[in-house]
Amino acid sequence: MQNRNLLIIALIAVVNALGYGIIIPVLYSYSLKYGLSDFQNGLLFSTFSICQFLSTPIIGRLSDKYGRRPLLLISISGTALSFFIMAFAPSALFLFLARALDGATAGNIPVASAVISDTTSQGQRARGFGIIGASFGFGFIFGPAISALTVSVSASLPFIIAGAISLFALIITYLFLPETNKHLGEVKRSAFFNFKKLFQATFDENVGATLLITLFNAISFSLMIFAYQPFSLKILKLSANQISLLFTMFGAVGLTTQLFLVHRLVKLFGLKTIFSVALFSISAVFLTFFFIRSLPPFVLSSLFLGLSNSGVQTLIPTILSNETDAKSQGSILGLNASYMSIGQILGPLIGGLVASFAIPYAFLAASFFSLVCFFLSFQVLKRGVKKESAF
Repeated sequence: MQNRNLLIIALIAVVNALGYGIIIPVLYSYSLKYGLSDFQNGLLFSTFSICQFLSTPIIGRLSDKYGRRPLLLISISGTALSFFIMAFAPSALFLFLARALDGATAGNIPVASAVISDTTSQGQRARGFGIIGASFGFGFIFGPAISALTVSVSASLPFIIAGAISLFALIITYLFLPETNKHLGEVKRSAFFNFKKLFQATFDENVGATLLITLFNAISFSLMIFAYQPFSLKILKLSANQISLLFTMFGAVGLTTQLFLVHRLVKLFGLKTIFSVALFSISAVFLTFFFIRSLPPFVLSSLFLGLSNSGVQTLIPTILSNETDAKSQGSILGLNASYMSIGQILGPLIGGLVASFAIPYAFLAASFFSLVCFFLSFQVLKRGVKKESAF
């Protein structure tokens, strides 16, 4: 039963990553057909993150009260419907409605994580969460590959495929996933959003710098993800399927780095050193993007970006775990996810605004935010007297 649950959760994670990987490389070029400007495109990218930020704690709370299974079914249904709306959107308004719906029902990964917590012992949970991570890596490689193979057939075909994959996950979840919440209705009353706590966390002597790095790194990377497409399309003159292939390469390099390189480098040079070097490398790559006007150096720089970014994404939760006492691990990772969501909201908005003046300037902005992260990295893992966290 436990193994079956894990397989279903892995499938849900793959569907999330595949869906994201399929549509992100082609979303910009697809939306141009509806007459959206660069700033409007930035709003479109941010719409998903805004709705996700607002809905995720609500979906998590509802899953505590009414069960994991019904919330997963609702969530996956919303994702599937959003892809089909994108595929057959009669106007730009429907693109925004689709991204809002996908964001509003995007709480399935936290609920899927709760299924793992419900059905595994504490010692086995690392394996379960590792399966989710590996599933995301798989999806981010094959999602863009699917786009690359299908977008030349029809611009809407990648969205139809993403919707069909989501429907498959919905059927599997409905048929085979039992309810795992044994404490239905036993919900602890508290506010969905504690903005005071969110703000105060950045001043915490143990985790404040790391949380700010999460925020600025999310702004930087989501800004770059947005700018990557108009830059590739308008300046490098790449097609939508070529852009998708670049994202496939990016995903493959990232997964390889996470699986085989990061931990070895940390053992050789130390966690803090590798973390700082990775952040500086990201800033340098973004600065390089600003000057590039041809494909070969762009591809080479993208490879370095994949290596560096994977290191940062792997090490942030590791650093937070080392900076926080055992009782507060879940709370601090939840706060970290909130800061990441805020960064993913702000990044495309900043990118769209800057790109409306000149697309390459978006990379300069991304480089600046990454450079701030580099200087903040000297403040992480400052071991003083270990205090019990307030989180």
